[in-house]
Amino acid sequence: MESEPNQLHILFFPHLAHGHMIPTIDMARLFARHGVKATIICTPLNAPLISKVIERDIQHGTEISIQIIKFPSVEAGLPEGCENLGSTTSPEMFNNFYKALGLLQQPLEQLLEECRPNCLVADVMFPWATEVASKLGIPRLIFHGTSYFAFCVFHSLRCYEPLNTISDFESFLVPGIPDQIKMTKSQQPNYFRGVEDEQTKLTNLAVQSEKTSYGVLVNSFYELEPAYSEHYRKVIGRKAWSIGPVSLCNRDIEDKALRGNTASIDGDKCLRWLELKKPNSVLYICFGSKFCFPASQLLEIAKGVEAAGKHFIWVMKDEENVNNQDKQEWLLEGFEKRVEGQGLIIRGWAPQVLILDHKAIGGFMTHCGWNSILESVTNGVPMITWPLYAEQFYNEKLVTDVLKIGVSIGTQECSRSIDAKKFILKKDDIERSVNQLMVGEEAEEMRGKAKALKEIAGRAVKEGGSSYSDLNALLEELRLNCPKNEQ
Repeated sequence: MESEPNQLHILFFPHLAHGHMIPTIDMARLFARHGVKATIICTPLNAPLISKVIERDIQHGTEISIQIIKFPSVEAGLPEGCENLGSTTSPEMFNNFYKALGLLQQPLEQLLEECRPNCLVADVMFPWATEVASKLGIPRLIFHGTSYFAFCVFHSLRCYEPLNTISDFESFLVPGIPDQIKMTKSQQPNYFRGVEDEQTKLTNLAVQSEKTSYGVLVNSFYELEPAYSEHYRKVIGRKAWSIGPVSLCNRDIEDKALRGNTASIDGDKCLRWLELKKPNSVLYICFGSKFCFPASQLLEIAKGVEAAGKHFIWVMKDEENVNNQDKQEWLLEGFEKRVEGQGLIIRGWAPQVLILDHKAIGGFMTHCGWNSILESVTNGVPMITWPLYAEQFYNEKLVTDVLKIGVSIGTQECSRSIDAKKFILKKDDIERSVNQLMVGEEAEEMRGKAKALKEIAGRAVKEGGSSYSDLNALLEELRLNCPKNEQ
C-alpha cells in the first residue's frame, strides 16, 4: 500500500510481558486499519510472537511492521535469552528485568532520531519515554493496559493516603471516587505497602511521566465504566482516549487462535471438546502467564472443581507441572483420570479468546488481569474473581461491586512477587464460588448482564461507536497538531 502524503507514522513500544505485548499488538493493528503506518518496537526473541500475528494484516495491505532493538539481558544481571517478563523465575530476576527496561532508553532515543515518527505510544513501564520523545518534538502517548477504575482508585490512594492510619486487614472506603468501594491495606500492591523495589521506583516515575505526556490510551470503552472515564478526565485531569476493547480486532477463528504465544493445544481440539457440551455449562480456569501456584493450592483447586461437578477447562503454567514428587502429588491421586470427559487440562498457553468465544463457556475463573476481564466481557462470560497481585484487586471490585458480573472467591492478600507460597484458598471456597457462578437465579442474572455488555462492546468498536469515534478524534488531532513525518 502506498503511503499517503498526510499519513501518520506511529511507533508502538510495549512492555515486554505477554499481558502488555498482546494488547499493544492489537492496538497497532487497529491503528493500521485506520490508515496509520504502525511500527512495533521489540527485541529479537519477542519478534516471532508479533510477526506471526501481523502477517495476515500485511497480506491484506495494512502498513504494519516490526523494528528490533537489542535487549540488555546480561548487562542487567539476567541470563542470555531472558527478554520477556514471563521468563523470570525469581524475585531477583523480576527486579533485574525492570533494571533492564531502564537500559532501553538510549536505543529508543536512537530509533526515534532515525524514524522521526509523528507519535510514540509507549507503555507506562517506560516513564523516561516522555522526555526522550519530547527532546525530538515527538508527542508521547502512554498505554497503561488497565481500567479507568484502577487508575481512579490508585490516584485516590495517592491523594488521600487512607492507608497510613490502618492495619493490614482493616476495611476502609476508597475516598473520592464515584462508588462506595471497600478494600483493605493487605489487598494493595507493593507500591502502597512500603516495599522499595524496582517496580515501586518505576511507578513513582510513571506518575510524573503521565502528567507531562501528551495523553493516555485506555483499552476500555466508555459504556463499561462511564463514571470512571469522566472522573479520570475531569477530576484527576488527564487527557485520555478509550479505544477498546482492542481484542475485538481479532475477528475470525484464525486471528483468535494466533493471538498471544504459541498454543499448547490445537484450537480445533478445544472446539471439538466444547461442541460436546451444553451452552453455558463449562467453567474456564486460567490465572495468566506470570503467577505460579504451589502444589498445595493446585490440590485445593482440583478438589474444589471436582466437588462442584461442573465441566471445566483448566490452563496451567508449565512451571506448575515439572517432574518432582511435590508438584505432581495431586495428579498422582488420580484427579486427571477421574475427571476425564468432565475436564480438559491444558499445560502451557491456551487460545483464550477462541475458548471464551464458544457458547459452551458459562464462566471464567480469572486472576483479574485487565486483558482477561475484557476478553470475558466481550464474550458475555461472568467471572469468579481471584486477584493475585498488582492492580488486580481493583479490577475485581469493578467486576463484582460496580458491574456485578462476578463472584469474589475471597482472597484477601496481594502477593508481593510472581511466586507466593502462603495464600492458600481451600476446596470449600472454590466449590462454593463455582456453584454460585454457574447455577441458579443469581448466576443467570450475572450472565444476562455480561451478555448485555458483550453487545455494547461490539457496538463501541464499530463505525459510529464510542471507541471508534474516540480513536478517529485522536488521529485527527495528531494530524493537525503533530509535525509532519520527515521520512
